[in-house]
Amino acid sequence: MTERSEDLNNGEEMISLQMEIPSEQMQMVFGASDKYVKKLEQNFDVTIVDRNGKVVVRGAADNAKKAKAVLGQLCHSIQRGNEIEEQNVDYAIELGKEEKEDALEEIDGDLICHTVSGKPIKPKTMGQKAYVDAIRQKMITFGIGPAGTGKTYLAMAMAITAFKKEEVNRIILTRPAIEAGEKLGFLPGDMQSKVDPYLRPLYDALYQIMGAESFAKNMEKGLIEVAPLAYMRGRTLDNAYIILDEAQNTTPAQMKMFLTRIGFGSKVVITGDSSQKDLAQGTKSGLDVAEHVLGKIDDIAFCKLTSRDVVRHPLVQKIVKAYESYEEKENARALRIRERERLKNGGRRGEGRLRERKQ
Repeated sequence: MTERSEDLNNGEEMISLQMEIPSEQMQMVFGASDKYVKKLEQNFDVTIVDRNGKVVVRGAADNAKKAKAVLGQLCHSIQRGNEIEEQNVDYAIELGKEEKEDALEEIDGDLICHTVSGKPIKPKTMGQKAYVDAIRQKMITFGIGPAGTGKTYLAMAMAITAFKKEEVNRIILTRPAIEAGEKLGFLPGDMQSKVDPYLRPLYDALYQIMGAESFAKNMEKGLIEVAPLAYMRGRTLDNAYIILDEAQNTTPAQMKMFLTRIGFGSKVVITGDSSQKDLAQGTKSGLDVAEHVLGKIDDIAFCKLTSRDVVRHPLVQKIVKAYESYEEKENARALRIRERERLKNGGRRGEGRLRERKQ
């Protein structure tokens, strides 16, 4: 049912839209202390109230329809067995503003696998969906984006799924062993103990998706290998699912070495964040060079994830956006300084040539 009236302040048509939401779903959609509904109200400039089991959305016609569409998609998500979290609501609102909220159903329908505790692993944004599709279709996929966009986790889920389906014989996980901006000195223990701290994020994902017992068993058989990038030299990797993590910390030579290890029947995913390099100052990143050199080769995909694809705490998304904005301003400032220097030097050279002619 739709009730219509007119806003006396600006003559804009105001409407009230009703929708029925079962009580068990309403709690999840509204959120604790109605925090999810308050987000919808603030973003679409509407009021949303529960009237005896019926939800009424009131506001300007266009805004009310968008808010109702987002509520409907969140209800459908619950019906498909999903829990509603703040990130889901924020992303649904973003898509709702662009009238793309129907994409949520397509994204949610792409089940990769389940964790050992039974939690489904799916892409949560359009960027993640495109990334997962590229991994399925291409032999080599680069996933480039900021922290929290699920680059490594989704790649691990795809690798474990392929391994369980016997599409590959083993999984190889690697990353360059570089400290994150600080010197750790000499680490105690044997070689494995020394490199384990650098590979811990990969272990964490494996435990969560595969389970510690299954991981240990396959590791013992050599079917899962977690090793620093330096160990890849001189090998040919056939029938394997290979993931190179933290690729922004590779040099161009290391990246070339890694890519030329790939054998028949293998699939490769390379992940990295170009804004978080730990290389020595002045050293080019192998990830940046690979994007420039390999961008036009068939069967290689480059997927760019952004702050919109961050699926960690909403605060992480705000932090990533803030740094992106800061870096854009700094780059623009550096460009202006270089341009001024170029013009200044050009003027000096011109004056020098004039003096030479006079002499």
